[in-house]
Amino acid sequence: MALELDLRWQPLEWFGLEHCHVSETADGVTVRSSLIGEREGLAFGAFYEIQLDPDWTFRSLVLRRHDGRVLRLVSNGQGDWKIDGQRAPQLEGCVDIDIGGTPFTNTLPIRRAKFVTGTSQRFDMAWVPLDTLEPFRDGQIYTRLDEEHFRYAAADRSFTQVLTVDEHGLVVDYPTLFRRL
Repeated sequence: MALELDLRWQPLEWFGLEHCHVSETADGVTVRSSLIGEREGLAFGAFYEIQLDPDWTFRSLVLRRHDGRVLRLVSNGQGDWKIDGQRAPQLEGCVDIDIGGTPFTNTLPIRRAKFVTGTSQRFDMAWVPLDTLEPFRDGQIYTRLDEEHFRYAAADRSFTQVLTVDEHGLVVDYPTLFRRL
């Protein structure tokens, strides 16, 4: 099923907005999104473009902040990574990414993996903080509760939340963090 969607999310802990365009074809998925906001008195803005295989396996990210910093992250889809053209052994084995500041990237494991209701799956993510643009490995656990709900938990047990998703696996409600408009 091909998608062509425009989505907007609002952060709940700070002032901001994300506008995200998802385009899925037989050749893969392209995501283009803009983030703007103000957090702890600091204004920020970023644009990202993600390329995914048709099965929603991550292949590349270009993230540009308004201050001119750029991150290029590339994966072969089998756990080998490059950051700005340089091999990134610290991310070896990761398959998906998670960008701080957006709920969109929670959709990647939800769309890509096969879930059995009530059974948890652990994923090693390449987590990208917007403040440093220095990706690092982050363990995350997803459990499908029903068609519309997934429990997300940090592997270190520091955070857990139940995400509400739509029929495409895209986040509608991420309590305490984001809501879709």
